[in-house]
Order: sequence, then C-alpha cells, then structure tokens
Amino acid sequence: MLGLLLSGCGSVPDSGEVEPVKASPAGESQVRVYAVPPREKAEPDEIVDGFLEAMTSDDPDFAMARKYLTKAASDYWEPGAGTTVLRTAPDPAGPKEPASGQGPGLTYPLYGDRIADVDASHVYHPAEPATYNQAIHLVQQTVADGKKEWRIDSLPQGLVLGESDFQRNYRSVNKYYFASEQNSLVADPVYIRQRIDPTTRMDPVTQAVKVLLDGPTNWLKPVVESAFPQGTGLEKDTRTLEFDDRNALKVPLNGKAAKAGRTQCRKMAAQLLFTLRDLTATPVGQVELLADGSSLCVLSGDQAEEFAADRGTGRGDDPYYVDELGRLALLRAGNEEPGSPTPVSGPFGDGTVKLGAVGVARDERRAAGVTGDGKSLYVSSILSDSELGDPLVSSHGTGPEDRLSAPSWDGRGDLWVADRNPDEPRLLRFAGGKGTPQTVTVEGLDGARIKGLRVSADGVRIALQLSKDGRTMLQIGRVERHADATDPVVSVAELQSAAPQMETVTAMSWAGPSRLVVVGKEAGGVQQVRYIQTDGSTSASGVLPGVNQVTAIAAGDDENQPLVADSQDAGIVRLPSGANWQTMVETGSSPVYPG
Repeated sequence: MLGLLLSGCGSVPDSGEVEPVKASPAGESQVRVYAVPPREKAEPDEIVDGFLEAMTSDDPDFAMARKYLTKAASDYWEPGAGTTVLRTAPDPAGPKEPASGQGPGLTYPLYGDRIADVDASHVYHPAEPATYNQAIHLVQQTVADGKKEWRIDSLPQGLVLGESDFQRNYRSVNKYYFASEQNSLVADPVYIRQRIDPTTRMDPVTQAVKVLLDGPTNWLKPVVESAFPQGTGLEKDTRTLEFDDRNALKVPLNGKAAKAGRTQCRKMAAQLLFTLRDLTATPVGQVELLADGSSLCVLSGDQAEEFAADRGTGRGDDPYYVDELGRLALLRAGNEEPGSPTPVSGPFGDGTVKLGAVGVARDERRAAGVTGDGKSLYVSSILSDSELGDPLVSSHGTGPEDRLSAPSWDGRGDLWVADRNPDEPRLLRFAGGKGTPQTVTVEGLDGARIKGLRVSADGVRIALQLSKDGRTMLQIGRVERHADATDPVVSVAELQSAAPQMETVTAMSWAGPSRLVVVGKEAGGVQQVRYIQTDGSTSASGVLPGVNQVTAIAAGDDENQPLVADSQDAGIVRLPSGANWQTMVETGSSPVYPG
C-alpha cells in the first residue's frame, strides 16, 4: 500500500508497480515512505493495514491516510495530538463482530508493547513497557455510483508508530532557554519531524524555531526563562528558513519581538543559535533577527559562546583519576599511546590524604575528594601547594557504601555530595564549594536512597542513582532555587525516570547538554554502556562497545572528548572516536572530567 524511496542509494525508478510495505526495518533511517489511497473494493484487512502504513509517511496533512477514514472520522482525527511509540509496528488482530449495541461493522483490536508517548508539545515521555490495547472500527459506507466501500469510522487519536518508524520520522533537538537569573543556556530536548512536518508544512529548521518560540517544556519551565518577549512568533505563513552560503540565517519574527532592546535581542539570538546547532552539519555562522521586516540584531556563533553553560577556564581536555596510591592525578593521553599520569599539586597529589572518589571543579583550580573509607569530604587547590584544612563534612555510616558518594560540581561553583548513611541519608550542597553544608530536600524519593549523583553544567538538573528494593534506578530531578540569589533555599523536584528499561544502573555521567552515558543492565541482560537522553529516549546508535566490569564512567561537557571508565578487568580505559576501548593505566579508580 505504500511506496518507498531509499535516499542516497542509487537512482529512483520512474516506472513499475508500487510495492506494498508493512513497516520500516530497524536501522533504515534513509527510507522514505509514500502513501497511496485504498484500492477499489478493498477488503477490511487491506483498509486497516493501509491506514497503519499511511501513518508512517510524510504525506501532507496525512491526506492519503484520511482516504481510509469516513468523513466524520477524518474530521475527528488529529495526527498532531501526539504519538504513541510501540516496540514494533502495531499489530492488528483479526476482526471481531461488533458487540450488542455497537451497530454494524467490524472491530480490529490493535496490540503492541508501548514504550513511550510524544505529546502535542513534542515532549518524549518514556514508559515502563506495557501492553497497548486499542481498536479500529470499520463500517461500509456508500461512495460514488452507489457502491459501498469499507472505511474506518473510529480510531485512536494521534499517531501510533513502531519504534523504527518513529526514529525514521522524528529527530531529537535541544531547544535552549536561560537558567533563571543566569546568563547560561539550558538544553530542553524535544522531538520534531526529520523532514517536512505533514501538519504544519514546516521544514526542520522552521520547526525548531517554532518549538523554541513556543516556550520551555512544562518540566523545565519553573527553572528557566526565555529572552523572547511574550507572544513572539514567526512571521505569518513562514514555513521555510534557509541558510545562505555563509551558513547565516535570517529569522523573521512578528511585531511582538520589536519590543526587545539590543541586549535582550542578543540573548534571543543566542537561544536560536544554540537550538539550530543540532540541525546543521557545519557551525552556524550567524543569526539575524527581524521584526516586521526590520533588523533587530545580528549575533555570530562565536559571540554566542558567552552564554554556554559549559564555558570554563580549564587547562585542557584530559581526564583525572585516583591512582593506586590514592592520589589525584591528571591522565594525559596522546592520540595512540597509553596515558601518562601526573599527580596534581597540593595535598591531593602529594599523598597527604588517601582518596577514594573525587570531583574536579569546572575551572580546574580546586577539587573535592572523599577519603578512601568514604568518611570525609575535603576541598583543596590542585594548582599550588597548600595545607589540607578540616573536612567539609563527615559521614557516620558503618561502611564505605553507607557513607559519602563521589562529589560533583555544577557550573555555578557549588559542590554536591550525598551522605548514604541509612540512619541519616542526605543530599548536601556547599555554596561556592565551601562553608556549612545545606541539606537539599528531594521530593518523590518514596523510600529510595541516593547512591550516586551528577549535576549538570547549568546547575538546574541533577542525575541521581536511586537504590530501592535491590534495584538501582536512574532519575533526573529539577534543581529549584528559592528566595534571593545570595542565600537561596535549594530543593530537587519532580523526579523523572531516565532509563526505565534498565533494571539496574551501575554508573553514569553527563555526556553533553541533554545526554547521559549510562552503565547498566536490562532485565535478564548483560552489562552495557549506552547513551540516553535526559527525556529517557534512546536509539540503536546509542549502544557503545562493551567493556567488562565497569564500576565508574566519565564523559566531558564536550561530546568529542573520549569516554573514560574504570574496568575491574582492564584498569582505566578510554573510548576514542571510531575505535574500541583502550587501557590508559592498569591500576586506579574514579576517572572524572571536570564537573
């Protein structure tokens, strides 16, 4: 019932029959699907199959899919209302005769394993695998010349797609907003169409601009703000935005944007520049904003960097780790040769204190270290010799696993650590990495205990390993700061699952603005390393080469930096681009990048 085009795979035939297809094979992202109308005197099975297949196409307003519906059903059906994602394409069971009182017709139950939903605002919501159970109802209706044809008169709202078709049709894009009262940008992931959106007829660039102007997602909204004046939208009937030969883009906005002054406009342009990065193979040259046809401001890609959350004053791209003597060392690595460790300056590098876990500040001037027994947390300079002061906090847990977690620094210079003492579990924050700890309330723990944590560079999201009932889950929380900026009360709210498909999570790290690298196991599976988006979405390309017995993993803010892991079998290993895991040093632990 559908035509296929594999772009980039040779010439396209201009004759021959249209071939039927059930659903796109997994991994064939270049497949293009073209819908065709139902044939005359089509059997009910053909109508159901044809409609399900037509939902996977890019047909404008799903015009061909609507030909399988009665007029009333077509008026009711809103493809843009949301998308249900199933493990495989929906499987219609054989027809059932209508129950008493349902009227004439046939009912086709739809079954599948539901793994996610994408709502009307383009937000991906992962789901614990559950059975999808909906139905399509058909009736015979009179068409031209008094003939009767089977058509669908009742159906689920929105789209229902198998995972492979979803990944073929949609792509994840980060839109960006400013952290509240800060000049640093925060990624807010959503899904847009890979090609022209069938309902809006917008190309991907225009879609990305529109979803940015629509405002932040509900989950992120309490902790971010947009520089665009309220009501700002694209100029009417804008469906296509094209980069010129200098990779510069002009964005026409409505009159609401004219209210923005120059400083505000630069921030608006920065939001656009960062949002468009995911859509271009080469760096965006510049963005020019226009309102009612007049230029508001121009911002280059280089100028936008001042608003990056991960901008730092670090000394390089090399990771740190704890060597076999419990010292913090910088692990310098050439392109091909094993790493060459260099202990840092100060008490963390000279053996004054034996470390078990570390966190290096993003400016690489200080580090936080937890002692080998997990009992005490210290902060020290790693640039110069100094005396080791008193510990910032000590845990009274009975053993290392019940004491302090590995520490983490956010981009604001605050230090975070969890006390895992079962008798007094706490999430602690040290403003500026010093002083008295503030206990941070975490809503929705429901009896779970924090086992590990990593704070994002922007400081408004925190990834938590939560242990409960023998399972270690990965959840993302929103960091909320209340009262004034000089003495805020901080809490973590609205935890959401980031890896519902994993039965246990061993280690994790931020690996970009909205991505985590996670080590864990699915139910009945073996340990795997994979990338997971903060919204919980994954892809086949996110699965990384395996490495045995990983207990810790680290990724840099720059996605081009190689992953580094602690493998009980191979020592401290790294994963260069396009290669397999390589041993850097044979003994050591706690590999980290700044953060």
